[in-house]
Amino acid sequence: MAVGEVGNPTNGKEYPGKMTAFVFLACLVAATGGLIFGYDIGISGGVTSMDSFLIRFFPSVYRQQKERLSTNEYCKFNSNLLTLFTSSLYLAALVASFFASTVTRAFGRKWSMFGGGLIFLIGATLNGAAVNLLMLILGRILLGIGVGFANQSVPVYLSEMAPARLRGMLNIGFQMMITIGILAANLINFWMAQIKGGWSWRVSLALASVPGAIIAIGALALPETPNSLIERGHEEAAKAMLRKVRGTDQIHEEFHDLVIASNDSKAVKHPWKKIMERRYRPQLTMAILIPFFQQITGINAIMFYAPVLFKTIGFGDQASLISSVITGLVNLVATSVSIVSVDKLGRRALFLEGGVQMFISQVIVGLLIGIKFGVTGAHTELSRSYAGLVVAFICIYVAAFAWSWGPLGWLVPSEIFPLEIRSAGQSINVSMNMFFTFIIAQLFLKMLCLMKFELFFFFAGWVMIMTVFVAFFLPETKNVPIEEMEFVWKKHWFWGKFIPADKALHVGRGEVAV
Repeated sequence: MAVGEVGNPTNGKEYPGKMTAFVFLACLVAATGGLIFGYDIGISGGVTSMDSFLIRFFPSVYRQQKERLSTNEYCKFNSNLLTLFTSSLYLAALVASFFASTVTRAFGRKWSMFGGGLIFLIGATLNGAAVNLLMLILGRILLGIGVGFANQSVPVYLSEMAPARLRGMLNIGFQMMITIGILAANLINFWMAQIKGGWSWRVSLALASVPGAIIAIGALALPETPNSLIERGHEEAAKAMLRKVRGTDQIHEEFHDLVIASNDSKAVKHPWKKIMERRYRPQLTMAILIPFFQQITGINAIMFYAPVLFKTIGFGDQASLISSVITGLVNLVATSVSIVSVDKLGRRALFLEGGVQMFISQVIVGLLIGIKFGVTGAHTELSRSYAGLVVAFICIYVAAFAWSWGPLGWLVPSEIFPLEIRSAGQSINVSMNMFFTFIIAQLFLKMLCLMKFELFFFFAGWVMIMTVFVAFFLPETKNVPIEEMEFVWKKHWFWGKFIPADKALHVGRGEVAV
């Protein structure tokens, strides 16, 4: 058995249940919450590479990038205002996720999703109509609030609705929608770039209202999860819902465990204080480190600024947008690999393989860019074959992320928390994700200017560290019922010492004292 794995974590226990049309459609609609996050990731980089957008809001950046002969290629997009436009959303999402935790727990998962979609729609409308930088940034903040609410509630909803043996596949639907949103944004940016007249950026930004409307309207039609219904005192409704989502009347054992978890949850008056207890140290550590590692891979730096990055390394305007469309397609296809394999191969196998592949491809990309531009960043035209090689290895990197750290970075934190601290734990996960996304988005162009091609080696070094961390400290969680996840931590070689000997773990029709 590999380090970090556990055997038979729940003593072979598995609740009855199957994939029903009802649960599939509910999870499909809920997963559309990922569209708003993905669309924003994809649209930001394309819009900030449009001349008409830069001329209106960031004229100094436009002048700088046109001075090709006198500008260091690594630094020609370096602008604090430009990065503030991109990264302001993530600060807003960070703060919003804490409020979303209270809404999710008190009113249910669906209403948190509805609020997120509605606020995102308003922000998109404001961005599309922006006439000055203040209006633009205000719209971004509203978008961020919407993302914070959706990212807090959707992964939890999916993990609670799904049968244990299919939880990975259904939860990764959220990441699949993120990739669809990114690809749709890349295609829209490409088409909008063909339009003359200087208003194409408005269409790109305003169309974010479409995914916002989809999740807001879809949330109204969603059923609430059995976990949430029990948590809010609707036990009979929860029992009926559990029968419906599991497709069987044999739900007594799972329902009993949900009730026990709910009673534990109700006894906790201050979940934010509770989560700091030593017995929850494994989950808290993962809620902080997994989103940190997910962002320090450098993926969002590439996805945010894909057109800008490709222009920086010598691609023309159209070529840079086409290349970002290609990476978006790779992202989408590779995510489907994770959907098919995550409940068969497990979380750890995908994490480890993806880490090795990302490390190798990032080192090669850094070498290829370094060979052409060196440390001076002198302007150099790339041949078609050389440029194709750079794009190929970026795509290999994106594929590895898309079937490993991309979906699993949302899946694993959403499934490891007991109910009494689940909303607080997911808020920490989302807020950490948004915080580190903000840091990377704010610093990427400056880091590219200062570190040059060595920036890719910087990200590769972190990929190596996080892959080693997974190998030693992340247990396997596939096929484990969500309310029985504590067994995984108790049997782990390292984390087991944090759970006190008298900690009672509920299992089946009673409780077992560890």
